[in-house]
Amino acid sequence: MRKIILFLLIIPNVFAQKINYDSLASYFGKKHFPTLLEYLAIPCDANYKEDILKNVVWVEEQFAQRGFSAKRLETSTLPVLLFTKKSENPNAKTIMYYYHSDGQPVIPSEWFQENPFKPVLKKKNAKDNSWEIIPIDNLEKEIDPEWRIFGRASSDDKGPGVMLLAAMDALMSKNIKTSYNLKILVDFEEEKGSVNLPSIIDKHKDLLSSDLLLIFDGPGHASNLPTITFGARGIATITLTTYGAFTSQHSGHYGNYLPNPALRMAQLLASMKSEDGKVLIPGFYDGVKLDAKTKQRLKEIPDNLSEINAKLGIKTPDNVGESYQEALTYPSLNIRGLKSGEVGALAATIIPDKAVTEIDIRTVAATNPKKLIQNVKDFIISKGYFITENDPTPAERDKYNKIIKIATRPGYGAFNTELNGSVGIWLENALAKTTNKTIIKLPTMGGSVPISPFVTKLGVIAVIVPTVNADNNQHSANENLRLGNYFDGIKTMMGLLSSDF
Repeated sequence: MRKIILFLLIIPNVFAQKINYDSLASYFGKKHFPTLLEYLAIPCDANYKEDILKNVVWVEEQFAQRGFSAKRLETSTLPVLLFTKKSENPNAKTIMYYYHSDGQPVIPSEWFQENPFKPVLKKKNAKDNSWEIIPIDNLEKEIDPEWRIFGRASSDDKGPGVMLLAAMDALMSKNIKTSYNLKILVDFEEEKGSVNLPSIIDKHKDLLSSDLLLIFDGPGHASNLPTITFGARGIATITLTTYGAFTSQHSGHYGNYLPNPALRMAQLLASMKSEDGKVLIPGFYDGVKLDAKTKQRLKEIPDNLSEINAKLGIKTPDNVGESYQEALTYPSLNIRGLKSGEVGALAATIIPDKAVTEIDIRTVAATNPKKLIQNVKDFIISKGYFITENDPTPAERDKYNKIIKIATRPGYGAFNTELNGSVGIWLENALAKTTNKTIIKLPTMGGSVPISPFVTKLGVIAVIVPTVNADNNQHSANENLRLGNYFDGIKTMMGLLSSDF
C-alpha cells in the first residue's frame, strides 16, 4: 500500500487575512488622538528656530519607534529629515512620501480659542452654524465625523503626518509589511518656501532618488470624496513699495498738494486687473492653451459652484476660465497684503510716507516664474515708475516723479503628471481598496508645494494625495481638521502602504 503524505501549506498572515480598513482606522485613529494633540501643541512657525527644532526632535522620535533609519539633511537654516525603511525584496522599487511639519504664522487674537497651539475640539451649533468648543475628552467616546479639531497645522500639515503614523501602526498590528522601499521626507520650512530643498537635492541625489514621490499636503475635493491630484501650481512673490514725503505729513496742511503713496499704489494695482478678475499685464497668460477635450474633462469634475460660492460668501467669482477647475490652469496674480498708515483706533489724519503691497503669483507648468515677474516689472515701468531695489535716495526723489521699490523671489515652479498613466492607475487601485466612494482625479491643485525641484533635478514622478477637508481654513485663523477626514486619511494611507508597487 502506498503512503500518501499530505503537506500543509502555511500561508503567511499578510496574504491570508482580509484587511478591515474601517475597523483598523477607527481603532488606531482613536488611539492616536493623544499623538495628534501632542504634536499640534508644539508651536511650529518656521520663523522661530527653537520651536521648529522641538518639532524636529518629536518627528525623529516617532519614526525611530517604528523602525526607520533617520538622517538629518542639514541646510543653512533648518534641517530636513529623511527616514528610510527597506523592503525585504532586493529588487523592490522605492516610493518617497513627503509632508511638512511647520505651519503658517498665527495672530492669536483672530482665533476663537485660547491659543492656536492648544488644540480644541468643536462641534457645529445647529441654530446659528457657529463652532462651539466641547470637552476634549469626547474623543474617548463615540465620535461624530463632523466634529473638528481646531489648531494651527491641524490640516496643513501635521494632521496627515499623524494619519501616516496611525496607518503604519495599524498595518504592523496585523504583521502587514510594505512591499516597496519606503522613504519619508519631512520638511520644516515649507511655509517659508522651502528655499533649501534644491540645495539638499544637489547634495544628496542618491539618498533622495525614488521611483515615485507622494505628497501628503493640500485639501481634497470640495465634495470630500477621496482625491488624487496630479499637479500643483508654483509660486513667486513680489513686494512693492511706493513713496510720498520723507515722513508722514498732516493731511490738512498738505492735502491736494502732496501725492499720496497709498492712492498711487491703489491706482497701480487696480490697473493690473479687469473688473472681472482677468490679469491685464501683457504676456501674463502666454503659453496656456487648453483644447476642447481638456476643457470638457475639467467641466466633468463634480464641482458644485453654487455651494462653493455660498461657502465662500460671494455671489459672482472672477471670470478666468469657464469653470473652477479651468481657472486653476491659469497663472494668478493675488494681492496678499496691503499696508499704509493705520486704521481704527490708531488712525491719524496724515498722508502716509509710503505704501507696501505683498503680491503672490501662482504659476502653472506652461509659465516661467521669472518671466512672469519680469512681465509685472515691465508693466509697472509702462505706468511711468522708476524702479529701485532700495529706498530712494534724495537725489532719486528729486529726479523721478513716481518711484517704486520692488523686491522679488522666484519661488518654485509648477509640475504636472499624467492622470491616466500607470502611476495613476496604481494609486486609484490602492485607494479603491479602502473605500467604495467615487475617487476624484484632479489635474492640478490651486495651491503650491515645493516639489518641482524633485521633478526637474531627479526626474521623479510626483503626485499629491490630499486627505484633509477642503474647508479647513489653512493659512488662516481657525484652521481645523474634520474627524471624518482624519479616519478616511488613515484608510487611504493603509491602502498605499499595503499595495504592491
